[in-house]
Amino acid sequence: MIPASFAAKHLCEISGWRLSNLQLQKLLYLADMNFVGATGERLVDEDFEAWDYGPVLPSLYHRCKSFGSKSVPDVFWGVGSIAGRPEAEMLDTAWENLKSQSPGQLVENTHWDQGAWAKRYVPGAKGVKIATGDMIEEYRRRVQ
Repeated sequence: MIPASFAAKHLCEISGWRLSNLQLQKLLYLADMNFVGATGERLVDEDFEAWDYGPVLPSLYHRCKSFGSKSVPDVFWGVGSIAGRPEAEMLDTAWENLKSQSPGQLVENTHWDQGAWAKRYVPGAKGVKIATGDMIEEYRRRVQ
């Protein structure tokens, strides 16, 4: 498990700093869901919440929200490299598999009606955590 800011910086770097806050959130969620489903361990050290546009890491959202739909620049001061770690490998795989998806497609992907977000989502609510067990269940349903 790594801090969310380390995972976010890694994804932004490998994307060439082209990710919006929304894209970053969705890619991180899908990577974390796959990581916990495959290993039983969380990729990041923060719980996602079920917000209107899908799973969100609140600390990361607040760090990046001022950029709107523009690419997030390097706002990860003092954040080191995770190269060579299993978490980095999962993030690399997520990027390779999902880089061609538009922001709308990523939202649709994370809004899957059998997924963890749909199970916890309450319209307009914030602070509703997505349980790790729900993420594992989503992973199992997706890989069947």
